[in-house]
Formats: sequence, C-alpha cells, structure tokens
Amino acid sequence: MASIKPFDFLNEINYGKKNIIAESENPEAAEKFYTPFVVNKGLSYFVDTALLANEVNQRHEADHKLQFEFLLNSIRKRKRFSKWFKKEQDDCIDIIMNYYGYSHEKAEQVLPLFNEHELKIIKDKMFIGGSDGY
Repeated sequence: MASIKPFDFLNEINYGKKNIIAESENPEAAEKFYTPFVVNKGLSYFVDTALLANEVNQRHEADHKLQFEFLLNSIRKRKRFSKWFKKEQDDCIDIIMNYYGYSHEKAEQVLPLFNEHELKIIKDKMFIGGSDGY
C-alpha cells in the first residue's frame, strides 16, 4: 500500500469524494494515517466547511474512520485551496541564536531586552557576506 499523506484525506473530502480508507488494501493501517487536526484546520479556512470541522472537533473521541466518512459525505464537492498561516521567522531571533548560541525559545525570551541599535551592532559583527548577510 502506498503511503497516504494527511493532505490526501483533505483533497478527497473537498474534491475527490473517494473513500480512501475503505478502498485501501489495509483499511486499519490507512485509518492511522488520518490526522484530524490537519483535516479540521484545512477545513476551518472556508465558511461552508468551518462548522462541520468544528462538529468533528467536538467529537474528537470518535474513530478516525467515522470522522473522515462524516466529512466526506457531508461536504459538497468544491475545489478549496488556501495558504496555511505560518509564523514569520524573525531575523533578530536568528541573529541572537547564532551570536550567543541560544536555543530558539531562549532567543525569543531575551529579544525584548535588546534595542534596535544593539541588534544592528550584533548583526554587523555576524556579517560574513553573501546573500544572507550572516
């Protein structure tokens, strides 16, 4: 059986309308690839699917197969694509991490202690050339 990706479930719910769990060679193994968080987050971006994703989220204890089949049969076929929101990477955090050898979490904690002038000095010290700058 080819590996099923979490976004395959989302694509089938939105557009394909094929029950990839039931039609797979090993339905029990295919059910384990279903990730409710990813599917619910993907459906929450659209007005017509957000409430159904919330219903499934409230019934998180239900089997993954039941959650998938509910969404598959409840949501109308439509192409739905959206950009996933990602946390922006702050260059200042990278500079502090490299200069002091801090972890990402520690660099986020100490970032408010620096003013713009101090960060510019550290960035100038870290400058080694190239397109990235450090």
